[in-house]
Amino acid sequence: MQRRTITRRQFIGTTAAVASGLALSGCQSISKALSKAATPTAVDQVELGKTGIKLSRLGLGCGSKGGSVQRALGQDGFTRLVRYAYDQGITYIDTAQSYKTHEMVREATKGLPREKLFIQTKMSGVPDKPLEVLDRFRKELGTDYIDSLLTHCTVTPNWDDERRRVLDAMEEAKDKQIVRAHGVSCHSLPALKRSVDIDWTDVHLVRLNPQGVWVDTPAETWNAKSDASHVPPVMEQMARMREKGHGVVGMKLIGNGDFTDPAEREKAIRFVMQSNLVDAVVIGFKNEAEIDEAILRINNALSTVA
Repeated sequence: MQRRTITRRQFIGTTAAVASGLALSGCQSISKALSKAATPTAVDQVELGKTGIKLSRLGLGCGSKGGSVQRALGQDGFTRLVRYAYDQGITYIDTAQSYKTHEMVREATKGLPREKLFIQTKMSGVPDKPLEVLDRFRKELGTDYIDSLLTHCTVTPNWDDERRRVLDAMEEAKDKQIVRAHGVSCHSLPALKRSVDIDWTDVHLVRLNPQGVWVDTPAETWNAKSDASHVPPVMEQMARMREKGHGVVGMKLIGNGDFTDPAEREKAIRFVMQSNLVDAVVIGFKNEAEIDEAILRINNALSTVA
């Protein structure tokens, strides 16, 4: 039998081809692994519109029933809740002047790296000296800067004119880098439409759930009765926000805590997370189990999309 010989060049070429094949196979395996790892989750760090700011997709709200739920935990209980959320990857904390939880947030976040936190708060009404109010906020929160500052609970179609002093002060604060972004928390459809129209708005906090509980309506009041028929107009405005590159945070996902049926919470969270209309969402929690449930439901909803 004739013995086959190969040249050195043939040997090198064959070896390279085998190595290339193995490398390709390995790359494909890595690619699949990375693709699987890239499935979005509730605790991903996401960009807030075109602000350049990042925050966890899920935020911890401090305003359930006007903040009374969180205040009832006491400082120790609230601190444990914030620390548990942080350990799970939740770095976004949402509070407000009217919630009366600024000092609780300050104590709960002591020792945590400030640069890893995203703190959003809200200023009520039209104070005479908004910048002095902002300085008080920073002292109460124990921070040199606030990541996102909102004008709170607008309901009229000309709220920006009515609150011009506040908007101008927030813009000045942003120029001084003591506020990284500013925006609005709307509580009516006319106010929501106006928030999209003006260029001043960096961040929107929007009420959304498919049941239409506590969502914005044409009535110029924060507590108008709402239902599922009011959801499409809100979503239309949210789509406009996304087109303009504004930051969008969804709130009232579980109807201000009214969705006591787990099936209703599942329906609502899945709807919002699969809408592609929000950068992040905030939910008010009172215990660790509620955090775990929200993370699980959001992860399941996002994995279906992915």
